[in-house]
Amino acid sequence: MASISTQDLAGLPNADTLKQLFQSLATLDAVISMDDGGNYDFRSRWGRNQQVAIVDDGCGDHLFAYFNQHGCFIKGFAHESEMSPYQHNPPKTWAGILDQVPSVFDSALNEPAFMIEDTTFAIWQLIGETEWIIGDIQFPQNPYGDGSEEILSMLDGNPNTYTEWAAENFEVEIDVQCVEEIYKHEPLTSRLLHSLNPNATMGKLKNCLVRIGYPVVNAG
Repeated sequence: MASISTQDLAGLPNADTLKQLFQSLATLDAVISMDDGGNYDFRSRWGRNQQVAIVDDGCGDHLFAYFNQHGCFIKGFAHESEMSPYQHNPPKTWAGILDQVPSVFDSALNEPAFMIEDTTFAIWQLIGETEWIIGDIQFPQNPYGDGSEEILSMLDGNPNTYTEWAAENFEVEIDVQCVEEIYKHEPLTSRLLHSLNPNATMGKLKNCLVRIGYPVVNAG
């Protein structure tokens, strides 16, 4: 399967499945890092009928995925992209990236926390639609483009993709079967928790798991 990017969004799950995947990634990161030190977070109670996924690689690249009753809007920022607003003085968003975003996502476009001024790519999908959409954009010749491939490639829904990433970023070997259970949204039990991280406890993760909204049993 080809890597996911704004040039090829075929591998990106639909909005509902993607929301669940972000919750799974945030839960895995929380369990493994035990100190909110992962790259993924999920806010299940952002607002009425609104949820937000956050990706931050700690090196200047980030993504915000905003979910509401109308669908999902995603904006990302790759600081090394020549499509960065900071390639201009004063900074200016690359033409076409945000011009056609549907008005049902205006609250995301106007949300200070999403740092819309820091955007190199944006995609969206409305409920009932099957394809992800991007604006009419003339991309640079540089193959790195808007940097979306590096940020979106983790969202293929393949548990092996996460185990390989965790081995590199957390220096841990994780049972891919455990990741598969989390991807399927199997409730987080003590058994599953300790299989992912023998040092993890439900008590320490309680607030984090509530924020994410991941199903838990035997939370104590």
